[in-house]
Amino acid sequence: MSLRPESHQRIPVRTVRTARAACPRGTPAMLIRDRLDVLFEDEEFAGLYPSDGRPGLSPGQLALVSVLQFAENLSDRAAADAVRTRIDWKYALGLELDDPGFDYSVLCEFRARLAEDGAGDRLLEAMLDRLVEAGLLKAGGRQRTDATHVLAAVRFLSRLELVGETLRAALEKLAEAAPDWLAPLIGPEWGKRYGRKVEIGKLPGGKPAVTERAEQTGRDGQTILTAAWAASAPPHLRLLPQVEILRQVWVHHYYWDARGRLRWRDGHALPPASLRFDSPYDTDVHYCVKRDTAWSGYRVHLTESCDEERPELVVHVATTHSTVQDVEMTAIIHDDLAERELLPREHVVDSGYVTAAHIERAHRIHGITLLGPVVADNSRQARAGSDFAKSAFPIDWDRRQATCPQGAVSREWRPLRISGHDYIQVKFAKADCLACPVRPQCTTSATRPRALALLPTRELHEIQMRNRLEQTTAEWQRRYAIRAGIEATLSQNIRAHGLRRSRYRGLAKTHVQHVLTALACNIARIADWVNTAPTARRRSSHFRALCTAAA
Repeated sequence: MSLRPESHQRIPVRTVRTARAACPRGTPAMLIRDRLDVLFEDEEFAGLYPSDGRPGLSPGQLALVSVLQFAENLSDRAAADAVRTRIDWKYALGLELDDPGFDYSVLCEFRARLAEDGAGDRLLEAMLDRLVEAGLLKAGGRQRTDATHVLAAVRFLSRLELVGETLRAALEKLAEAAPDWLAPLIGPEWGKRYGRKVEIGKLPGGKPAVTERAEQTGRDGQTILTAAWAASAPPHLRLLPQVEILRQVWVHHYYWDARGRLRWRDGHALPPASLRFDSPYDTDVHYCVKRDTAWSGYRVHLTESCDEERPELVVHVATTHSTVQDVEMTAIIHDDLAERELLPREHVVDSGYVTAAHIERAHRIHGITLLGPVVADNSRQARAGSDFAKSAFPIDWDRRQATCPQGAVSREWRPLRISGHDYIQVKFAKADCLACPVRPQCTTSATRPRALALLPTRELHEIQMRNRLEQTTAEWQRRYAIRAGIEATLSQNIRAHGLRRSRYRGLAKTHVQHVLTALACNIARIADWVNTAPTARRRSSHFRALCTAAA
């Protein structure tokens, strides 16, 4: 299928006349067409189509239909019906009233093209270009970011169900690809165990019964793996995705003991969640726990503008595995915004996105003020409110020394690495600490001197100390209060556009869904901003008027 670019700049006269008569005040689809003209041009999607083949449908129109579909939370079939039957959609798409539309399966094919090589971001970039041209968005303002969890489009499985379902998926594919090879390997009970969806409730017998069932499944799976890697096996069987998933899941959940027997791993012996699969049907899904929320799926980060004189619009969307922490995304978001020339002057985020290193990098590379609470000093001395917290120790970086509140000078200054992060460890002389009259307020150790862990450079240390002090002031709290607005954006996308649950399997397709969801949110907000009438002054009640007069 090749691309034959079409122009939809002009809306047919009959469509305009009928749409204006039916919807004199306009609908979101009509208001977006009036305010932004053609939102997506066919030429912007030229890289997704070959140069030869039969002509395809207009990708610009399919992109707009996909956005309108998510704006109203419609299925593919309902969206295709809306193209055929709704006047306001024909107006937005520039179609004749008698245009028959297209089959609903085209939308699925178009999303598959967008999922390849990250092409879904082209939709967001195209809309942002139109918004900048229309004066609804500009760089240099204020932006805010937050993330929320997304549930996968696959069933949540226990470990026992996971290994059973993984083996069943591999057997189904092998039965299709090489039935004659598989038949001699099947045991008499396999049809009962793996012939249908594996659903295992509470097994009688407790943990020993679970282990016995798991190891039985493990031996069955190992039979398949051993046969598939035998020299006489057809080589193409090892390349089947389901067989490779089976091999990896067995590595994650089983091990060989000293006697050469396959054993079920205990919970503490499992690989980290970032390496394990939660479903054989979507290997991008991982289990994660954040505070009181536990889920299997993904995480999405939304960044929106928050300037008072313009609508609040989503300018960046990032979809990650659930195990990717917020702090890992701060620099990525800034670099992406710089590439799109939409960097903010001030970026407001919560504590999950902020470290002293991020504050320094954002200002040095991009000129951004990263506003967010730095993690507080949680040491015993700081919590007690004593005068022996880290902030009470003056640091002389030139002499590489620290001075305690009692006047003692440190004797040791050396690099330190904790959990993969670099610090500087400062220690005081043991003799000075043991002789100190206020030692119980400074340290709880009976024999060791007081030690401090500082950030690796002077600049980072000063940023940390300064921000910890500033974030306790009323002025800082006033500036930071605008961050709460991103919670409303997440809520709107979850409740109105279905952001919480993925419609598709795989990280790439889920990211396309999140981009379309963000564009749908932008359409709704632009329509509200364009169509908002000035609010009339409310009449005050008699009691309120009395209270005002008394004050």
